[in-house]
Amino acid sequence: MVCRSIPAPTASAVWGTQQAEASGEGKYDGVFSIWYGKGPGVDRSGDAFRHANLAGSSKNGGVLLLMGDDHTCESSTTCHQSEFALVDASIPILSPSGVQEILDYGLYGWALSRYSGCWVGLKCVKDTADASAAIDVDLDRIVPRIPDGVETPVGGLNLRQPDTPQEQEFRLHNYKLDAVRAFVRANGLDRVTLGKPGARIGIVTHGKSYLDLLQAFDDLNVTEADLESMGVAIYKVACTWPLEPQGIREFAAGLDLLMVVEEKRSLLEVQIKDILYREPNAPVVIGKQDENGKKLFPVEMSLSSLQVAIALGQRLAQRSGDRRIAERVSFLTELSKVEFEPEAMLRSFYFCSGCPHNSSTVIPEGSKAYAGIGCSWMAQTMDRSTLGYTQMGAEGMAWVGEAPFSKRGHMFQNMGDGTYFHSGLLAVRAAIAAKTNITFKILYNDAVAMSGRSSARIRGWERSQSLSGTSKYRN
Repeated sequence: MVCRSIPAPTASAVWGTQQAEASGEGKYDGVFSIWYGKGPGVDRSGDAFRHANLAGSSKNGGVLLLMGDDHTCESSTTCHQSEFALVDASIPILSPSGVQEILDYGLYGWALSRYSGCWVGLKCVKDTADASAAIDVDLDRIVPRIPDGVETPVGGLNLRQPDTPQEQEFRLHNYKLDAVRAFVRANGLDRVTLGKPGARIGIVTHGKSYLDLLQAFDDLNVTEADLESMGVAIYKVACTWPLEPQGIREFAAGLDLLMVVEEKRSLLEVQIKDILYREPNAPVVIGKQDENGKKLFPVEMSLSSLQVAIALGQRLAQRSGDRRIAERVSFLTELSKVEFEPEAMLRSFYFCSGCPHNSSTVIPEGSKAYAGIGCSWMAQTMDRSTLGYTQMGAEGMAWVGEAPFSKRGHMFQNMGDGTYFHSGLLAVRAAIAAKTNITFKILYNDAVAMSGRSSARIRGWERSQSLSGTSKYRN
């Protein structure tokens, strides 16, 4: 079963797929499910994720949560990093580096979910998802191994009925997450990809950042043989949370310096520091901050291979005394300071040819409007007296709060028809209950505009919902 659309209800529907077997009335031995959502969908589904992960997966099924993350806000309203939403619900996370690993980790993820009783997240960013590759689809490529000697509670790790919230919490934190760590180790998901025995510098990374690291080596003009001769080792993490501790301890042993290369907020670095705390002869750990506590890798926006190359190259040059690397770092540092002139003619985003929103976002002279999530958001960059937006489903609520304190007597609010039907209707009702003078413009999408044909549509008309609750229609 694959679910994508209205985030929280479909997450609950996926939860339901795991219950059929436990009820004793299932048609099949087990059901495997995939849920997909972008960052906002992950945020909106937090309550469902928490309940469902506590309840668990079925012993013959499994659940994958695909997070479509937009780190640089290229098609969203905020820069998203969804791992922490899953961590808050105690959901394990796998981070693939490319097309092959998306498939491999997906199979491992289902096996991990079935074995541990947890739901499992799979991080998908544009750099890995919007890609093509030649891949191996041999049926015997992935053969998950079940760990030996893992303690389990009476009744097992999977979803059961009846169950209590207290028993679910105890089982999750005392058994299921330990089973996740054991599975990761038994299957060698976290692994050393370069060097080790006498290495003094270790690099820990995952997902997209692993590809950035490989590009950084090219930027520095260093080969794997060069790196090994300089005592560099790389540890590629597959399961970014919870981090398997034994593997990271073994990798850190003997290192002087451990550099964590990861994009956005630190997820691995904080876990590594916690694991290595009080370990004898533990290495210095740097990542978001350098050895002196100054900013090294950014939390905001993306992390580039150029930034990684400069940070790593500085340390390699200092430790090895290699002038070739030092000169390359100087060149890359100067390159990073270059400000490229904008093109003489820039093409900004605009409505597609024939799009109905090109006219539907026009408002009467002297009026003001707020944008909605979707294509109406673009009206903010046009001469349409439209400025301001909110999260999906809360369109109009900002004006409900602003209106009593504003000299303006009325506001237009754009809203997509999909949003209207799955959550926006509640905002319309709330605005009416608050007696707020607002006109909602429900933008008809159908087969054109935004995400295409809506599952629930207003046929052939643009609908405006007024304060009184009556409906006005115009072509």
